[in-house]
Amino acid sequence: MINTQDFRAAMARLGAAVNIIVTDGPAGRHGMTVSAVCSVSDSPASLLLCVNRSARMHAMLKDNGRLTVNVLSGTQEALSSIFANRTLDMETRFAMADWTMLDHGVPALTGALAAFGCTVHSTTEMGSHSIFLCEVEHLLLGGDEPGLVYFDRRYHALPMRAVA
Repeated sequence: MINTQDFRAAMARLGAAVNIIVTDGPAGRHGMTVSAVCSVSDSPASLLLCVNRSARMHAMLKDNGRLTVNVLSGTQEALSSIFANRTLDMETRFAMADWTMLDHGVPALTGALAAFGCTVHSTTEMGSHSIFLCEVEHLLLGGDEPGLVYFDRRYHALPMRAVA
């Protein structure tokens, strides 16, 4: 069996894009910072995300059945920290940014590199987390700034592209 601390240390070496996921609906509005998001298929457009079952967001995602994945730029590190701060209430978190309402009733972050408006297709449990398989129904593309990644337990803004 793999030692938990060793696994966490190894996973810290796996860089990942930083995202804020948001849900809204009958169970309420909630948002949190996550890095465990990846594409599944382009036909149908779909992605997956992993959320700890002990997180408040977990039950809300299951009950609401819809969400928006907002991909952050390197200039949005502070916002990522705000949505990762468990001591801040949701009203405070959401007041720190501008939002656009998508047709499926969940807000998208203004200025995000991309916003994927999704409906939860299915959920699978694995260990302490659930894997949410989501169909993308709405898509907003933002600017082409460098992205924000989390690597070695720190944020890193990707460098600007060289212009030829």
